[in-house]
Amino acid sequence: MSEDLIRNEVDAVMSTAECIYSAEEVDAALDKMASNITEVLADQAPLVLCTMIGGIVTTGKLIQRLSFPLTIDYIHATRYRGALRGADLHWIARPTESLVGRVVLIVDDIFDEGLTLEALIKECISAGAKKVYSAILIDKDCDKKSAVQVDFMGLTVENRYVFGSGMDYKGYLRNAPGIFAVTKTE
Repeated sequence: MSEDLIRNEVDAVMSTAECIYSAEEVDAALDKMASNITEVLADQAPLVLCTMIGGIVTTGKLIQRLSFPLTIDYIHATRYRGALRGADLHWIARPTESLVGRVVLIVDDIFDEGLTLEALIKECISAGAKKVYSAILIDKDCDKKSAVQVDFMGLTVENRYVFGSGMDYKGYLRNAPGIFAVTKTE
């Protein structure tokens, strides 16, 4: 697809998208998440695992709100690979830091079916983590295919395709401020 076609599609999606949460509402949710995380993990010196790629914005904004000792690494497994629907889990990178005996906080952008988070938690436990917590910016109101419970949740959205604040539309618009829902699809 040419750059002009991509630009036109992305511009069309953005111009017709519905703003579900403003940047200020996202920031308020992150403040509340950080407060709750601090209550639980302030004395644990956790390893924060940024779930790539979507969790990068949430992680970056969240850790700035945490004023206790922590270390950071990343984990990268995806079911989407730029598509609009998830498929089989594809591992790209596992943490480089040792998880043995560590308290781990996995940070991601969205919790929909729960399969990716479930796999990430299992990976951390099998790598020796003492305890694994999860912090997710968006909980999508949809049928969950996993019994995993999120420890720290920011906001809830209806079962719609959303982007912004780290979430993408076909690999684009992760940098859109706030949370937006696609109103037009091909």
